[in-house]
Amino acid sequence: MDLPETHFYLFGMGDRPKMLYRSGQLLDAMTRETIARFPVRSERIMPADYRVEWVATDGSAGAIFEDEAGVWLERGRELRPLARGKLSLPQFETFRHAALLRVLHHEMLINIIAGRPVPNLFVYPKPWLRDAASVAMALKLTGNVNLLSDWIGSLADPFDRNNAGNSEPDNLGQTLYLASLTSSPVHPVVEAAVAAAEQCRRGDYIVGITDGREHPVYQTKWLKFGLAALKLDDPFEIPEIADSYSSLFWMGYRDRHVPAGRFNQRQRESYPYLAWAEAHFHGTPPPMELSSPGYPMTWEAAASQAEYAAMAWVGQDFTDRRICMPHSWHAAEMFLYLIEAD
Repeated sequence: MDLPETHFYLFGMGDRPKMLYRSGQLLDAMTRETIARFPVRSERIMPADYRVEWVATDGSAGAIFEDEAGVWLERGRELRPLARGKLSLPQFETFRHAALLRVLHHEMLINIIAGRPVPNLFVYPKPWLRDAASVAMALKLTGNVNLLSDWIGSLADPFDRNNAGNSEPDNLGQTLYLASLTSSPVHPVVEAAVAAAEQCRRGDYIVGITDGREHPVYQTKWLKFGLAALKLDDPFEIPEIADSYSSLFWMGYRDRHVPAGRFNQRQRESYPYLAWAEAHFHGTPPPMELSSPGYPMTWEAAASQAEYAAMAWVGQDFTDRRICMPHSWHAAEMFLYLIEAD
């Protein structure tokens, strides 16, 4: 896919304040207020190192970088904190795609706003349970799932109702899985999710509308996965019927699958998380070229509920072409695919 040119970098992983660096300016990514200005002659964005370096017009050097302790401004011998907060930032040294994994990890952490994992910090004001569950799987591997604990603990409705207000049944399994990640022995949303599953039940599986269509295999797989994560009774069976979303669920039950065709090129380019999940399910090669890490690496295009006008201040091309970058579900699917492949 032909993506907009990008000349920015985001700082503020996890619960840290979000900052955007662009052409010698550091801006608050949420309010757009200027934090600092640097008269730069040249600059170098190093996404796998969480770092931007520049040479000023007077020949002096400077940098902004992020590490496990915070975000830092370095000018000459002066080192000043811009934000603080503990994170786990593995280097992934033993993995073939270590640099790419670091960038993808960043693109998930940067989309956490006040403990809430949103698909994109600019165009999505609320978390989506499907995206959040995938991100949580990845952050569990990197020691950062605790960043989501307060938000998970606050869940009261097992549906996010983000997609045209629909109560999408796959949310039930995603909610149960997220609840399994908290330290609380009994989460109040669990009872609500189990009760809602009975309302969605058709025989021995569940069904309803997800992304505008019924996807009983995908929805039931998610439910069984969530019930298993909490060690709850599971009376449900995955139906042996064709479901185009069955191949999105690679976390288990891969043998319960009736082929229903692959996602088309438009879907794979606009919603690349579909392509990565499908490749993960089938064990096929990466659906896109794994070039040296650029920034951002992830995106989503032409989504029905995204507020693309909010990307205009980052770049009008994003709004005009209805694209947001970076995207947390895309980052999570790529990350989890590469972790397992390596």
